[in-house]
Amino acid sequence: MDRTAGPPRTGIAGVGMIGRVHLDAVRRTGAPVAGISASTPARARQAAATLGVARAFASSEELVTSDEVDVVHICTPNDSHARLAELALRAGKHVVCEKPLTTSAADADALAALAAASGRVAAVPFVYRYHPMAAEARARVADGRTGEIRLVHGHYLQDWLSLPGDTNWRVDRAAGGPSRAFADIGSHWCDLVEWVTGHRIAEVTALTRAVPRDGGTPGTEDVVQLLLRTDRGATGSVTVSQISPGRKNRLWFEVDGTRASLAFDQENPESLFVGGRGENAAVLRDPAVLSPDAARLSVVPGGHPMGYLDCFAAFVRDVHAAIGGGSPVRHPTFDDAARMVRLTEAVLDSAADRTWKEVS
Repeated sequence: MDRTAGPPRTGIAGVGMIGRVHLDAVRRTGAPVAGISASTPARARQAAATLGVARAFASSEELVTSDEVDVVHICTPNDSHARLAELALRAGKHVVCEKPLTTSAADADALAALAAASGRVAAVPFVYRYHPMAAEARARVADGRTGEIRLVHGHYLQDWLSLPGDTNWRVDRAAGGPSRAFADIGSHWCDLVEWVTGHRIAEVTALTRAVPRDGGTPGTEDVVQLLLRTDRGATGSVTVSQISPGRKNRLWFEVDGTRASLAFDQENPESLFVGGRGENAAVLRDPAVLSPDAARLSVVPGGHPMGYLDCFAAFVRDVHAAIGGGSPVRHPTFDDAARMVRLTEAVLDSAADRTWKEVS
């Protein structure tokens, strides 16, 4: 597994919606796709034929340990993440694992420690960090233009589970884990806000709600409403929902500092709101005027819209750069992912007894 010639050979375990997004991102880098796996050998063969992939592995276990694969992308249901990632790391593979990294904090911490000891690249696609205007917000906080951050707030809203008949494997506690809405999308919001501000969420209090579904009792939570305090004295709130009609993927945050406020909307990612006492502005994505990291992520000129798939491709490019060596680690790591699992457990614990909980 010390093969260094050429781009890393990639295997993708799981070819649902997100697996196909990973496949597109890998192909954009020009790296070879060694093969895919699915829930059954027949489904893997069918997907390989449809997607133009040369090999269908008989199982994800076979894929993540194959000598034909250098980097493994784990896009399977949540309950299999820990097992497949551990197999891959012990087989000497680099690993990209979908979030949540695992369904328990203890397993996530153990997996992050294994990744660190392995010396392999271990990444998680918190890809909203790769929107250029989110990176611009981070730069403006870091260089002091916002002043001291006092307040962080926002929401992440979807509607794909808003009807009684809507369902998915993620609703199943066995496959999806003890948290759904927060582990699935709330973790994205919290990771992004921590990355932008440099603050860490230190204490939370939460309410959750699960709605009844056709044919049975409610599954895991559909809604989370969270109050938070950070390690640097800011306070905030976020609403996370997968039952908000008309909201497809509305990740929105605002950070309010002593000098300026910044707001970013993932559904309208080409601009950043900058607010002040005397004047408000919409800063448009133009690599000629952005901070260096935001300009790095702006791969097309201003006025040519960028989106989610571009973020994913940029993330995979950073992972491949780290695998190649000589490049700084820019991608979110298993340590970042394990932190979000710990935060998720604090949210669920708080909702259970309606008290404030510290985030370890």
